[in-house]
Amino acid sequence: MGASHLEEVQILLQALAAMALGGVLGWERESSGKWAGFRTHMLVCVSATLFVRLGQLLIEDSTAHFAAGTLRADPTRLIEAIAAGISFLGAGTIFRERSGVRMKGLTTAASLLVVAPIGVAVALHRYLIAVGVTLIALFILRTLRRLEERAEARMPRP
Repeated sequence: MGASHLEEVQILLQALAAMALGGVLGWERESSGKWAGFRTHMLVCVSATLFVRLGQLLIEDSTAHFAAGTLRADPTRLIEAIAAGISFLGAGTIFRERSGVRMKGLTTAASLLVVAPIGVAVALHRYLIAVGVTLIALFILRTLRRLEERAEARMPRP
């Protein structure tokens, strides 16, 4: 197996890691009965990983075919494109209740937005950041939701 095949296997393993981390947050959303759940979060995290890794490969491959200094690549553009795409996807999860008083889906949209950089961190071999942010987001989604529910239960209703 050549070096390029080993790199492709590594990318597939990274996709599995991103799938697992995105799945943790997706499971939380799914178990809370939210629209974008387990599979959606997994796919978003995997896609972010793949966009970054394939972008890196594209830059490496292209650089080999051009004279030094003729190809100018900006890797941050990959992250900008991912953020724009995920924001568009997240916007589709946000709806206003018929009463016009409350919005629904904002937290789910935010959780989709956070799994994308988790996937980017995996692609960049920043596993500590990826796992840490997954745990922070899980804390926000689970623990703080319970505190929020308790606070709302104590508030007098009009």
